[in-house]
Amino acid sequence: MRKVRRLLKWLGEWEYTWLCLLVVIVLAMHLSIIMLPDKPVFDEAHYINDARSILDGKGDIRPEHPTLSKDFIVAGMFLFGDNPLGWRFFPVILGVISIVLLYLICRQLSMSRRASFLATFLLAFENLTFTFSGMAMLDVPCLTFTLLAFWLYLRGNYPLAGVAVGLSALAKLNGALAIFAILLHWLIVRRDRLWEFVGLVVFAPISFVFLMPLFDFVTFGRLTNPLERILYMLKQDSTLTFANLSATTPYAQRPIEWIFRLDLTPYTFQPNYLGVISYSVLILIVPSVIYMLAKAIRRNEAGLFGLLWFASTYLLWMPAVLITDRITYPYYIYPTIGAICIGLGMGLSQLVRVWEIRRAGKLRWVAISVVGVFLLIHIAAFVILSPLSYWWGTPLF
Repeated sequence: MRKVRRLLKWLGEWEYTWLCLLVVIVLAMHLSIIMLPDKPVFDEAHYINDARSILDGKGDIRPEHPTLSKDFIVAGMFLFGDNPLGWRFFPVILGVISIVLLYLICRQLSMSRRASFLATFLLAFENLTFTFSGMAMLDVPCLTFTLLAFWLYLRGNYPLAGVAVGLSALAKLNGALAIFAILLHWLIVRRDRLWEFVGLVVFAPISFVFLMPLFDFVTFGRLTNPLERILYMLKQDSTLTFANLSATTPYAQRPIEWIFRLDLTPYTFQPNYLGVISYSVLILIVPSVIYMLAKAIRRNEAGLFGLLWFASTYLLWMPAVLITDRITYPYYIYPTIGAICIGLGMGLSQLVRVWEIRRAGKLRWVAISVVGVFLLIHIAAFVILSPLSYWWGTPLF
């Protein structure tokens, strides 16, 4: 009995107890619906067909994308068969790892345990994040390696952070955007260990180029010329423009529309896979960014890094689309949601702090009430919007 009490006391004091509990809950939620539906959802159809072709020894059907994310799908199908568990197993695992990495990033940014957990909690129960983390698409591995790159950089592991950026781009080309947040943060805040940071900047493209043939070998059964592959991918990408495709692609939207959209974009029904950010987060994107800007001006590192993360994975799309007319989709904001949750986590934590330090007065109770009501709304949005609504019936469809 005494040992049990000691264990409970240790668990109560251990920093990662609540994080581990959150991970178990999220993993259980994913596994409860991983077999639903038993057919591909949205763009899963493309990548599952690619994986089938690879397993049959015929190579990649759509070589305009890097192959690392597809190799994860192939690995799942090799282990568990050509079924929903095989398609989605590794995306689910990587999605859960992303939740852990966000918490670790927050702690590296000197955020309190409370603020870090609140940010992680908001991300874990955010609809678009949860939905994509259970789909066999390219985006989940890309985000996981992006977060790994951020964490390694903040820890001071510069060369390894460069490799992680390369892996992120090998999962999906958009992963290369991570380097901009890291570069700007280093120039503004750190400016230390110059040659190691140069190693980060150099290792990112080198790892992308030299690891590509390794992952392509798994896909095509032969070594490929990485330069030819890169030129081919860039050529194919340049044809994906609003001028060419907007008439035949109903989900296409320009970046400015991503944060103001209220439409649900249903990918499938029973369960409902809805391509929309939880409204509790969506309506606070702009206030969250303004809050992080105010914190950054006061030299708060978390506010600055969150702002740079938002800028590199969202704002950069605006001039890019303006210059290239590259077609984009609302779910491209998926890698940015973690930055928004950092701002919201800091804001909620500050309100809790107001409640703690004030002994009396209406402001004290207003602050804690805002936190409680917001968290309830956030959970309610998740309950209604997420694919889990299948188990109790959703009022939306």
